[in-house]
Amino acid sequence: MKIHWSSAGRHYLQVIAFCCVVAVLTTAIWPNKTYLMQVGYALSVGTVIWAVIEFGRYLVDERHCHTDSTGGHGWPKGWRGLMLTVVGIGSGFLVGDRVGDYLFGYTNVSSPRDNAISLVITIVAGAAASFYFHARGRAAALTAKIATAERDAGEARLKLLEAQLEPHMLFNTLANLRALITVDPPRAVEMLDHLNDFLRVTLAGSRATSHPLASEFDRLRDYLELMSVRMGPRLRYSLDLPDALRNQPVPPLLLQPLVENSIRHGLEPRVEGGEIVVRARRDGEGLLIEVTDTGVGIDAEPGKSPNGGGFGIAQVRERLQTVYGPQGVMTMAPLPAGGTRAAIRFPLSA
Repeated sequence: MKIHWSSAGRHYLQVIAFCCVVAVLTTAIWPNKTYLMQVGYALSVGTVIWAVIEFGRYLVDERHCHTDSTGGHGWPKGWRGLMLTVVGIGSGFLVGDRVGDYLFGYTNVSSPRDNAISLVITIVAGAAASFYFHARGRAAALTAKIATAERDAGEARLKLLEAQLEPHMLFNTLANLRALITVDPPRAVEMLDHLNDFLRVTLAGSRATSHPLASEFDRLRDYLELMSVRMGPRLRYSLDLPDALRNQPVPPLLLQPLVENSIRHGLEPRVEGGEIVVRARRDGEGLLIEVTDTGVGIDAEPGKSPNGGGFGIAQVRERLQTVYGPQGVMTMAPLPAGGTRAAIRFPLSA
């Protein structure tokens, strides 16, 4: 049984405020007692009710309780919750007034009429406060369930997008491998070995919705080595990842579509090929990752706009939106000296 003391403290502060309001009513009914004395009596009754209900719920089996906003022991369900409320109000009426008499040294015997009025006030006030806390708890628990469902749906969508992306990359690689087999079998075998290593690492990490940025760069290096077998000296690359960003979590296969796009639409159309540079750096409170190439540039391709791109680029944008919302941004633009710069930016994890 784990008691959430911070939650209990917040509840008690609300009980104190509620008792101050009740004391205004009781002062009007019994003006022979000052407001401060009435607050003292209300707090005596309210504290007993609060203690019985706040801690009594932990005596009920958690299977028969609602889940609170922290995922723990919430309000008892059905008749158990009603019974706990009755016991709490009854304890407050029987014990609270006597505690108040003791604290203030009040020895006058109350009349039956005063006792009846006091009982009605205790029942109404206790029931109202209990309903308030019950409703707040249920609303918080519902909000927590909605947030969990949204998170699970987001993770499922992310895995679906990744599942769509992996076959896309594989089909492109197999097509390149098929072309290489007929002209250079030894290099085709080398490419097949690299593909085998790449797929082994990819499948090993396919169960997670995120992994360290260092793992993403390692996977990217495997892919570029795979492409280097086919392109030979026409493909040059460099990867720049600061040590401070190595453990930053990112979605798997986030960068590979950008690099693939640079190779297919930037370097391959050039006879001499070119260079790809992947660089990660901190940008204020966000992480900026740039993929630049010295290829033909997006302006050189008819129908391509700076914000265009094929299937893989569309998947990157959608995955950024799924994970980071409007804070996940991707841009593509031509470089003044030729080539293309693709950049993604999203918040750094705490």
